[in-house]
Amino acid sequence: MTTDTSATTTSVDEIAQNADGAFRALSRISPAVRARAIVAAADALEANADALVPIGMAETGLAEGRLRGELKRTAVQLRVFADTVVDGSYLDARIDAADPNFALGPRPDVRRYLTPVGPVINFAASNFPFAFSVAGGDTAAALASGCSLVVKTHSGHPELSAETARVITEALTGAGLPEHVFQTISGQQRGVDLLKHPLIAAGSFTGSTKIGRMLADIAAARPKPIPFYGELGSVNPVFVTEQAISERAAEIASGLVTSVGGSAGQLCTKPGFVFVPDAAPLEQGIAEAASEAQPHRMLNPRIADGYGERRDAILSTDGVRAIAVGSLERDVDGQGWATPTIVVTDAATLVAQRDRLLDESFGPLSVVVQYSASDDLAALAEELFPGNLTATVHHGDGEASDALRELVAVLSEGAGRVLFNGWPTGVAVTPAMQHGGPWPATTNDSNTSVGTAAITRFVRPVAYQNAPQSLLPEALQDANPWNVPQRFAPAGESVNWGDAARG
Repeated sequence: MTTDTSATTTSVDEIAQNADGAFRALSRISPAVRARAIVAAADALEANADALVPIGMAETGLAEGRLRGELKRTAVQLRVFADTVVDGSYLDARIDAADPNFALGPRPDVRRYLTPVGPVINFAASNFPFAFSVAGGDTAAALASGCSLVVKTHSGHPELSAETARVITEALTGAGLPEHVFQTISGQQRGVDLLKHPLIAAGSFTGSTKIGRMLADIAAARPKPIPFYGELGSVNPVFVTEQAISERAAEIASGLVTSVGGSAGQLCTKPGFVFVPDAAPLEQGIAEAASEAQPHRMLNPRIADGYGERRDAILSTDGVRAIAVGSLERDVDGQGWATPTIVVTDAATLVAQRDRLLDESFGPLSVVVQYSASDDLAALAEELFPGNLTATVHHGDGEASDALRELVAVLSEGAGRVLFNGWPTGVAVTPAMQHGGPWPATTNDSNTSVGTAAITRFVRPVAYQNAPQSLLPEALQDANPWNVPQRFAPAGESVNWGDAARG
């Protein structure tokens, strides 16, 4: 067993001071070196998979295949951020040449780019012990931006956190990054104390709405407020049209159970509510698929307790009927073992019982909601689901009615990612991915925690006016030694502004 004693014994102030020193040292290191170090971390994770995965299995109850896939995803995530650093377009370098004939009077030389904010604290998640934990997306984004990072480890997988931290630290320092560019801290109060520390410049979090809101309020209430990016709860509504049911009812039924039951439903993108014109064509398929699911251990007893309470509340609600009742059994260690529970109700009951039914069920449970031809799905979506990570539409081949277009427009306003004829579980690690959404899905819906756009959370804009070349950052110099994309506005062009719009 590996024990990261520094995470619990080093003082909060010393951790913050170390992070600040590492940040300043990192600013003197070229992006190429930073990128190679991030790749080294990815390589080290994969090289240590045989040691890390069994620890994760023992601490979280997640299956070997799931954890190996998640570790690979984490390594790929690190590598795409390394390429983002090399590319340099995330710096958004803009150069406005001095222009004595500018339309509004002489214009100075102005150059703007994005620079790292400073030391970052990230609060790790429980349900993704690789991809949203010590070596996860926030780690990749913060390091890629040029920030130092402190990860507040999750109590649900302490040994895995310590061992992963050792692997990452050795890889980064071995590749030439400063000591303390990456650190960990453990304990809820120590994490809060570090969030309050004046040397910390930004925070990120993945977890419950309650804790995320508490941390966001702490960050905002500091004498010098800092940005805080929390990914919180989401129920991820799904809307299925009549034509989709008629074309592929069996496929939709099995897909729903697979999406709800995977990893015991402990996924922030699990579909919590599925609107259908008629549940009858799906019920047999749902029941059969659910009956074949094997019990899956939940992450820890506390999560099993919360899931059990939500499940009991939903099953005991008037107007709710079980299609697949599922199970939640406890073992001698207090761990919960669950199989999928799928229930059905109607839209009127959901609206009437919204205070009882609409909360997220963090576990393998989903509510099928029958709607009628007179129900306005767009209006229901707008009223019931103001903020989610995802929203999904299952439509028929060639179906594109005005009502469907209106529904998609409303879902686009209330979710960060809108899917068609698929299921929201499984977040692709790609440059265009958006993993965020309006409150209460996140504390800041203009950002994402997955995809290369996540780097923008940990940078801020700075402009230099009439600066000599020798004092400019490399990204803004005429020589462009980092070879980053530069958007150049030459002198004289302002007299033609508006011509493109006129056509």
